Amino acid sequence: MRIRITWGTGEAVGVLEDTPTARGLVNALPHRSRANTWGKEVYFDLPVEACLEKNATDVVPPGTICYWVQGSSLALPYGPTPVSHGQECRLVTAVNILGRLEGDPSILAFIKPGDFVTVSLADE
Repeated sequence: MRIRITWGTGEAVGVLEDTPTARGLVNALPHRSRANTWGKEVYFDLPVEACLEKNATDVVPPGTICYWVQGSSLALPYGPTPVSHGQECRLVTAVNILGRLEGDPSILAFIKPGDFVTVSLADE
């Protein structure tokens, strides 16, 4: 399943894995929210009922599509955050891994706090 993430000046496409949280995300689409940033991570409200899955982790490769259960938010890290060690993408807590962005995830740097972000199925 592919999703499209759009904002005023750009878009990114991601491929989701078949996980319980990814299926919940798809059922919540389309969704529009205001972006927040934390270091080189973009996150925004996207309410999905989810529990931490067994592969949840707090360190991921850049461009991983994550669901932050405690914050009910989609998290899109593309570089170091304030809690990272070196250049790793470390989130504030363990997150569920939903999939990966296609292409260069640094395009997310163009999303500014307060920008509207829309997530929809890529085939819509």
